[in-house]
Amino acid sequence: MSEGLYSMEAKDFDKTLDLSKIKPYGDTMNDGNENPSVVFYQELTPGFTFLNCYGSCTHTVDYTNIYVPKVESNTMDMYETDEYIKENIGRKIVIVGASTGTDAHTVGIDAIMNMKGYAGHYGLERYEMIEAYNLGSQVPNEEFIARGIELHADALLVSQTVTQKDVHIQNMTNFIELMEAEGLRDKMICCCGGARVTHELAKELGFDAGFGMNTYADDVASFVVQEMVKRGMK
Repeated sequence: MSEGLYSMEAKDFDKTLDLSKIKPYGDTMNDGNENPSVVFYQELTPGFTFLNCYGSCTHTVDYTNIYVPKVESNTMDMYETDEYIKENIGRKIVIVGASTGTDAHTVGIDAIMNMKGYAGHYGLERYEMIEAYNLGSQVPNEEFIARGIELHADALLVSQTVTQKDVHIQNMTNFIELMEAEGLRDKMICCCGGARVTHELAKELGFDAGFGMNTYADDVASFVVQEMVKRGMK
């Protein structure tokens, strides 16, 4: 074998994986990629250029110290959830949902609430032991809460699709403030959902749980019923 790089054996390369010090690599483990260079660029439109660059990296990431808050519940399918309600709650539960504030989009709340559901996951309206009420879109928070009281809701679901200028955060914050002002925050389970909603954000704003992308009625229903049992809601 020739001298130089090609004479190096596999044992000469760093093959150590330390999850507390993750670093990107190009040719070999932990090499920090390679020297800075622009390998491709193309003008997309006047004033905007697409660049493909390579560069070295001296920083590391401690993967073992990364914690992403997630909804803590065991996801059950529709039939399992119905049986769980019968055995642990003993009555039908009431869940009311809506796209609140100025949000005119219903695709998210419909996927969770409507009988046909989404992607093979039945919506809450199909559950035997759940009375589901979909109030639609552009429902003011005050009206949403009033309907929840009228329907004796066990849980309220807030759907947020429009998120420009963080309007969803403002609306969800207002919802929780109204619930607290009415003394209802501890009497109903409050969940929110949307493409830019995370469980971490939901908890920060005062909700019990947040459901983002790739979550279905199964996930929402499972959390609600298990949370009800945990709180002793009958």
